Amino acid sequence: MALPALTTIPSLVAAVVPGGTVPANSLRGACGPAPGIACRLVWDVSHSAHAADLTTVYFAAPIKLVLRIAFVILLALLVRAAAARVVGRVTTRASVRFENGGGRGRTGERRQQRASALGSVLGNAASVAIFTIAAFMILGDLGLNLAPVLASAGVLGIAIGFGAQNLVQDFLAGIFMLLEDQYGVGDVINIDNVSGTVEAVSLRITRIRDVNGVIWHIRNGTISKSGNESHGWARAVVDFPVPYNLDIGEVRTMMERTAVAMWQDPAWQDVILERPEVWGVQEVSSDSVLVRVIARTAPLRQWEVGRELRERLKVALAAMSPGADPAALTDGGSGPDPSPGPASGT
Repeated sequence: MALPALTTIPSLVAAVVPGGTVPANSLRGACGPAPGIACRLVWDVSHSAHAADLTTVYFAAPIKLVLRIAFVILLALLVRAAAARVVGRVTTRASVRFENGGGRGRTGERRQQRASALGSVLGNAASVAIFTIAAFMILGDLGLNLAPVLASAGVLGIAIGFGAQNLVQDFLAGIFMLLEDQYGVGDVINIDNVSGTVEAVSLRITRIRDVNGVIWHIRNGTISKSGNESHGWARAVVDFPVPYNLDIGEVRTMMERTAVAMWQDPAWQDVILERPEVWGVQEVSSDSVLVRVIARTAPLRQWEVGRELRERLKVALAAMSPGADPAALTDGGSGPDPSPGPASGT
């Protein structure tokens, strides 16, 4: 009578020992070795392996996948917020350090604009990198084989790199231009044969308005060299002609006295940064002698200073030689003036 009971021992051992045969009409048989909450609940209510299997496939698995995707997106947003905070703190600290170091006025404003532009570039780069990684993680959770996708992305990147070389070159040049602080909005620059005021700077193009009001759009990748007339300080160079028969020593003394008086004028103390200098005779002709005087000025104020200095020199020279020919007392030049008037020289 004990033999039938002994025949059930192997099945019981198989149900208990891992790796053994699991009955289909059991919880592990219906929901697997790690049953979820939904499958366990359905099994406890219905004891139906089919219902438990349907719950696992069409209810528990999609919810689990949605939760994983939501977690990846939330994690990406948190990392993006942390990166934006770090970038903002770095750019703010750089601006504050410059202000504490004496940066103010137009130069300080330009530095702040540059810091904001760099912060925007770094923030966008961080966003692209973070959300690209998150997208690949989500595709992996969806069961997509990422190896062919990555290979195709590599080939596509190479094709885009060859097909859009100019665009990539423009963006790289724009990034380095911002990092090196070559020029900014409001600067007067010379690029090749174009000279004017910078009105807008982006990673791809630089927009310049020349003295005639013409707008020039120049791709950053095509700029091989540029000259900035607004960095730190400028210099007003005045080549002033005087009659040939006047004593050069007296003329130098008169010009230096006039230039220094202008420098000491309260209206010009913040514009002329250093004591003006008379460099001496620049050119000699049969009827006049060209004498050069220079003054270091604030950025973009050299043309305004040059105009005022030439006017004062002419008045002083007229007082020095009242019987001289007025034609010989004509103002000298200091080269082309890209500033159309006093307003644009400020």
